[in-house]
Amino acid sequence: MVSVMPNLHSNISFGLVNIPVVMNPLIKNNDTSFNQLHKKCMHRIKYIKYCDYCKSEVLEKDIIKGFEYEKNNYLTFPKDELDKLKPENEREIEIISFVDIKEIDPAYFEKSYILQTEKTSKAYDLFCEALKKVNKVALAKTVLGSKFYYCILRFTKFGIIMTTLFFKEEVIFPDSNKELEVNNKELDLAIKLIEERSGKFEPEKYQDEYQENIKEAIEAKINGKTVKKVKKHQKEQVSDLFEALEKSLKRK
Repeated sequence: MVSVMPNLHSNISFGLVNIPVVMNPLIKNNDTSFNQLHKKCMHRIKYIKYCDYCKSEVLEKDIIKGFEYEKNNYLTFPKDELDKLKPENEREIEIISFVDIKEIDPAYFEKSYILQTEKTSKAYDLFCEALKKVNKVALAKTVLGSKFYYCILRFTKFGIIMTTLFFKEEVIFPDSNKELEVNNKELDLAIKLIEERSGKFEPEKYQDEYQENIKEAIEAKINGKTVKKVKKHQKEQVSDLFEALEKSLKRK
């Protein structure tokens, strides 16, 4: 079963212009869902919140968050205290700047949502057209759940897509000042191989092979058949780089 986040109502804040929107996730988890079972009796495993000190199960209402500032010493934060720390206008998507999307490394992209209106909105349509004309994305800030985000809003044929961003300290780029050592003949072959295999991005062509195999295995087991091992093609091992490039070009 796929878990889908319910519609969230928010508000794009653009100067003094406010645009009410409904936020829906663009991505759904397409993985086959398995339950964990006790091998002996074939019943589902339950996750119990247990206090090892009290030797007893703990109810959700009796749990609070604690920060361990030193070994075994905690500062506790009830929900009402954490709520006090949330930024103001947490239901808003406040635009702070407009930037060229090429300036943002895709490594910073986290999750994407579609922002739409429940009814015809002149302000929404105007904002879409303005983003389209200037060919920039809006950099904004917002709160989703209990987390603060910076995000970008970009115009697409589907409407405005909001993508949350990781913070600088969350993205670990390796330090590298290494100069590239390249043989020109090998480079020419590599470029030729790239050009030969270049094409358009057509997502409908790309299937999750592993999930397809799982679904076929489930169907087989339902029908009392054994699960067959997936055939894997043996690749030719070529240690010489130039030879590997040449042979790759000769293949279809």
